[in-house]
Amino acid sequence: MQRPSVAILGASGYSGVELSRLVALHPGVELVLAGSDRWADQTVESHIGLPQPGLRYLPPDRALEHASSCAAVLLATPAEVSHTWVPKLAGKAIVIDLSGAFRLRLRESYAVHYGFEHHHPALLEKAQYGLPELFRAELAGATLIANPGCYATAIQLAIAPVKSLVTGRWIADALSGVTGAGRKATEEMSFVEIANDVRAYRTLRHQHAPEIAQGLAGTHVTFVPHLVPISRGILATCHAQLASGIGEAQIKAAFEAAYGQEPFIELAANADAVAIKDVVGTNRCKLGWSVVGDELVVISAIDNLVKGAAGQAVQNLNIALGLPETMGLQLRGFHP
Repeated sequence: MQRPSVAILGASGYSGVELSRLVALHPGVELVLAGSDRWADQTVESHIGLPQPGLRYLPPDRALEHASSCAAVLLATPAEVSHTWVPKLAGKAIVIDLSGAFRLRLRESYAVHYGFEHHHPALLEKAQYGLPELFRAELAGATLIANPGCYATAIQLAIAPVKSLVTGRWIADALSGVTGAGRKATEEMSFVEIANDVRAYRTLRHQHAPEIAQGLAGTHVTFVPHLVPISRGILATCHAQLASGIGEAQIKAAFEAAYGQEPFIELAANADAVAIKDVVGTNRCKLGWSVVGDELVVISAIDNLVKGAAGQAVQNLNIALGLPETMGLQLRGFHP
């Protein structure tokens, strides 16, 4: 039986390469097309380190032209590019967009948070937000899926099960490896500028903030991202004050009820037991919490390029195609 064909556009970025490796190893689908302006006409095998006989990167225009004949198209492209390309693919193939171009429901949010006017309101209404652990019911049979942001994934998974058990505002401080900034050569992302330093950036104006607010409707979250000198991984520390009468037992019960059967979530013994090294190269989110008096701290860790991008896209692809959700995601491995 022929496996569903998959095209990857934007295949030379960090998320795109990780996505290419995962799809190439996936037993239920076949990678038939990879688009890249940087690596046009070069072999896919030479960049992902896996046998892909005869498969070469196509330049963007040719890749887009041929992608619509595939069963599914995965876009690891900047938001402005996805905004232009998704309408040309929608209705012809299952489309999973790893950018933020279709995550936010409010059209006017894009000018503020992404720097462009959104011209496809009908597709915004059609797009399903692809965080399976929280919105799985909406994903079965979906033909346009907006893959969540990496910070948004880590923070929503940490807060969602217990958001009704706290009072007031959440504070979410999240640390990310440098691959979260994408594959670009700039002075501020050079080794000398990044090494031996930790710094906050885009404070109170990060594009994932409205996505977090949307997913955790009715919950106030102050989110501050930080850059740390590691290649990949996110650690999100989320603080809140417990409502009256709520303690450790209720918090534990809420997390176990929400995630006890989830294949990609691991519940740790406490907040101190969560580390980035435990999840790098996997599609897992590790979560732990600690309670003292009325104070609650929930810490989550994910690999920003896997559960925060490529792995979650494959998880969404499996759901959309009716395949087992864990298919192709059991292996541990990463690039870079």
